[in-house]
Amino acid sequence: MTSALDGLRILDFSHALAGPYCTLLLADYGACVYKVEPPGHGDMGRGWGPPFIGDHSAFFAGLNRGKFGIAIDLKRPAGIELCLSLIEKMDVLIENFRPGTMQRLGLGYETVRPRNPRLIYCSISGYGQDGPSRDETAMDLIVQCSSGLMSITGTEAGEQVRCGHGISDVTAGLFAVIGILTALRAREQTGNGQYVDVSMLDSMISTMTSNFMTHLGSGNTPRPLGTAFPTIVPYRVYSASDRAFGLAVGSEKLWSALCCVMERLDLENHPDYATNALRVQNRDSLEPVLDGVFRQRSADDWVSRLQAAGIPCSLVRTFPEVVENPQTSVREMFPVVADPVAGDHRVTGTPVKLSDTPGRHDVPAPSLGQHTREALAELLGLDQADLDGLFAAGVLTGC
Repeated sequence: MTSALDGLRILDFSHALAGPYCTLLLADYGACVYKVEPPGHGDMGRGWGPPFIGDHSAFFAGLNRGKFGIAIDLKRPAGIELCLSLIEKMDVLIENFRPGTMQRLGLGYETVRPRNPRLIYCSISGYGQDGPSRDETAMDLIVQCSSGLMSITGTEAGEQVRCGHGISDVTAGLFAVIGILTALRAREQTGNGQYVDVSMLDSMISTMTSNFMTHLGSGNTPRPLGTAFPTIVPYRVYSASDRAFGLAVGSEKLWSALCCVMERLDLENHPDYATNALRVQNRDSLEPVLDGVFRQRSADDWVSRLQAAGIPCSLVRTFPEVVENPQTSVREMFPVVADPVAGDHRVTGTPVKLSDTPGRHDVPAPSLGQHTREALAELLGLDQADLDGLFAAGVLTGC
């Protein structure tokens, strides 16, 4: 079956999380991704474990399935020349080094553009390619701090906590996908490639639009609210008699339904709680009342009653519960990849379901340099003698 991105060639210099997540999605939908890694240790993500699957971490295995692995020494002029030759064959180049690194290597956009004017060149960085913070080092935790996310994520007592997954990395990866696909669409119209500059900081600010607009509209400085939401009440996690569950009441219709489910009709038109604006204003008096009601039954009981009334809710599920959930099974979100070397293992599935050109997830992550020889033979026409010489010189490693 044809894939949506069949024929698209991507040279991937990225490492860790943001860039590999971008190219994971592109590979899932049919792009041919050539992952370039340094000989020896490869992508730093290979060592981010345990757990390990074969010769790389589970972290790496999940982010790099479906890609072709090439190991080239970028510290050698011959390695740079090979990369320049590969770039001529590509539709997209992606990298997430610190700004200026690719230029110093001789692989910057202005250098490679004359060799391939149709190339889409995407750079992901912490703070972007310009501005006073351009050269600051950044990882997910740091950008959660610098973007303001950490200031609103934490307990109601004011303790700040990190979001439980690498949200600024993943968000930048998503925006890189959007940028690359947008630039490819523009290339269809102009015939020319362009430079795509994605920063983790910009990406986080964009995804926090509703939060920043609340600040810009009010002038107030947001603070951590635990699981609560600043402009909707009730909208948070509550403790039942046995475990926690989440509840989201986003309209007056839902508020009325909730009062019926709780058997507290006295609250529905209460002068302090009759509208969402009043409930936000008086959350400090309402929340203890709700807490007391919800502790009277089990979480399963509440979720069953709330769902029957059409009120958004869910148990606070653990990872094992999510993996074994019937919904994620139907949606194929934890498929098994057959790996003849490392053994069969589960991965996360493709998030966007396309009816005619669905994504795929059945090719395991490459071992370091696994496809070096066959990829360079196919793309550059190098014969075995040429390749043997490059391997002997240490410019290439792999199979």
